[in-house]
Amino acid sequence: MSPRAGSPGPGPGTLAFVESPVQLLNVLEWAHAHAPDGQWPPGAGLTLVVLSPVDPMTRGQLRRMAELAREEGHDVRWEEARGGTLAPFQTVGGLTSLLRRARRVVMGDPFSRYVQLLLTLTKASELVVVDDGTATMEFVTQLAQGERLVRWHRKGGRPAPRDLLFAPVSSSARRRLTPTPERTVEIFSSMPIEKIPDGVTVTANDFAWTRARFGPPRVAKGADMVGTSLVETGVVDADRYLDAVRTLAKTHGATRYFAHRRESTEKLHRLAVETGLEVVRPDLPLELIARRGPVGRTILSFPSTVVHTLPLALAGTEVRVAVCDIDPAWLTTKASPRAQGFLSGVTSTARDVHRLPGTSAVVAG
Repeated sequence: MSPRAGSPGPGPGTLAFVESPVQLLNVLEWAHAHAPDGQWPPGAGLTLVVLSPVDPMTRGQLRRMAELAREEGHDVRWEEARGGTLAPFQTVGGLTSLLRRARRVVMGDPFSRYVQLLLTLTKASELVVVDDGTATMEFVTQLAQGERLVRWHRKGGRPAPRDLLFAPVSSSARRRLTPTPERTVEIFSSMPIEKIPDGVTVTANDFAWTRARFGPPRVAKGADMVGTSLVETGVVDADRYLDAVRTLAKTHGATRYFAHRRESTEKLHRLAVETGLEVVRPDLPLELIARRGPVGRTILSFPSTVVHTLPLALAGTEVRVAVCDIDPAWLTTKASPRAQGFLSGVTSTARDVHRLPGTSAVVAG
């Protein structure tokens, strides 16, 4: 997986849609990878549209990432896409002319209903999907097998009424994300992609922009822990999760807990009280926080995107990423039948990480 020779980079006619800080980071990585000598001349950047969510933590990180994007020479358009009943209509209406003119559309979340709706309005001849974490792995599988686009933690359940109403739009988006002689599709990813859909170009994201822009970090003694939103998505039981965090912190001498932007305030407060960990709410994606430093010599994580991205962002440093598997006993009764297999796959396909043998069994017991 390598950048295409002679591939045109971002410029007028390139429109990117993001809804999370990680998506925005990966658009910047994509732009860097496709730029001559890693830098685009003034005025040749892309137009980056932020479809802002309502969550305050996500909005804060997105604003910081938007500042970095502007510093790189890109135009940033902030859309209050969820700011009331009329907001979706106003957002789509305001973007229609841009979509009609765009020759290339870059997106961070092909599962997003917003993005799927916007895809029906564009005739762009080039579509690019950048990583939205481990969801990219599921997207590629579904695209290759011609399945409907469904997030992994919802797969296996009955479609909600809204899903049924939106099904025609989702089907249209999947067709548009399938390459044709008139339309190319690129996936820009740091995730392991074993089966590449026919006609799709896969380009490796090695976090070159992050490594050039930040660090190297100061490496401190001890360990840091990375949080996950598996409790908030209904996959993992809250009590089991806190037990696992407590055991890992004690075993490995962790002192800081970097919260996921979707973790609830209530859970984090309980975690801080019961484990003694210092809870840190990062103002940027963890790849940038870790690269900027200081960072612990060991980073502890459960199966998540960071077990794939942190080794790349921290390449050349002394930091070790260690991952603790999710024990089946931690799953809730609401967890998708696909949950255990998907999470195990996230860990088993990660490169340059240390798996923690026996930790799951100790915590579960």
